[in-house]
Amino acid sequence: MNKGLFSFFFIMIALIVGALYYTNTIQTPFLSLLNGIRSHYHTSVAFLAQQVERHFFQATHIAELEEKLKLYENNHLVISHLSSELNNLFLENRSKLQALPEVELVRTISYQAFGDYNRVWLEMEDYNTSRIYGLVYNNFVAGIVISHNQRPLALLNSDVKSSYAVYIGENKAPGIVHGNNSNHLIVKFIPAWFFIQEGDRVVTSGLDEIFFEGLNVGKVISVTKSQGYQTAVIEPFYKATNPNYFHIIKKVR
Repeated sequence: MNKGLFSFFFIMIALIVGALYYTNTIQTPFLSLLNGIRSHYHTSVAFLAQQVERHFFQATHIAELEEKLKLYENNHLVISHLSSELNNLFLENRSKLQALPEVELVRTISYQAFGDYNRVWLEMEDYNTSRIYGLVYNNFVAGIVISHNQRPLALLNSDVKSSYAVYIGENKAPGIVHGNNSNHLIVKFIPAWFFIQEGDRVVTSGLDEIFFEGLNVGKVISVTKSQGYQTAVIEPFYKATNPNYFHIIKKVR
């Protein structure tokens, strides 16, 4: 490259730089463009950072709420048991308060058979095959857990083999509830001398040592009498169709 061409390029670069530096007419559009690009960049970065932070914050917050919900449901069951024990203590005066229930959150695995929504396999630690366990969902009695092929199988309320002891109404009329593969439950062997009526609340009695006393089962919708006993049709409170988790009562006292 000869000296003349080099001098020409040097002069042109100097003129352009000088014009950009000293001339507002030329400088302003370039600065506006650069500032716009820079502002858009910072806005985009801040937005992305905010979205990432919000996402992780929400995920953490949701996880915390789920843990608190599990703890709340567990504590609610224990408090229900303690309340029942205290009421009995005040009534009997000589009762000994020994409330040491064990409640565990368990996960469902699958239905036992296709099309049978009343039987569900459970995932459960320290499972004792010789025992029958009580099953609770959202503070409502959902059924019982039995051993089948050495595995925990949940028999939900509607199953004909799901059975446990209950009280009906304020007078605590005793009975045995079981399913009948329908939307309603049946309580049998209610003594005839107890007065029960439509709308009476049905709760667990705890006499079978499957549940503790006072857990909500349902309400009476009709009553019939036959051969010295009464039979009540119950509308259950538990109506979930596809639960993922249950609380299981591992120990009543």
